[in-house]
Amino acid sequence: MLTLLIRREEELCVCEMTHALDQSQPKVSRHLAQLRNCGLLSDRREGQWVYYRLSDAVPDWVSEVLLAAEKGQYERLVDLQARLAGMGNRPERRLAMC
Repeated sequence: MLTLLIRREEELCVCEMTHALDQSQPKVSRHLAQLRNCGLLSDRREGQWVYYRLSDAVPDWVSEVLLAAEKGQYERLVDLQARLAGMGNRPERRLAMC
């Protein structure tokens, strides 16, 4: 779900993902590190926050697989995005959750 949610949102920080998925920070960070090491995700640091996005180097076939998975998980992704929306916009999210 991490990659699908990131694909939908384009970029998310760890605290946003932990809130949306209702998972612990160490668990989410461990999975993000694995996805980054595999070349699926890129990250950027902004102060104390690290934001993750799909890598520009993701092969076309991976994009196609993610698109198919996204279609299959449509309702779950809508629920996760609603949880994110409940956090407010990014500045408010930082104050409330990060």
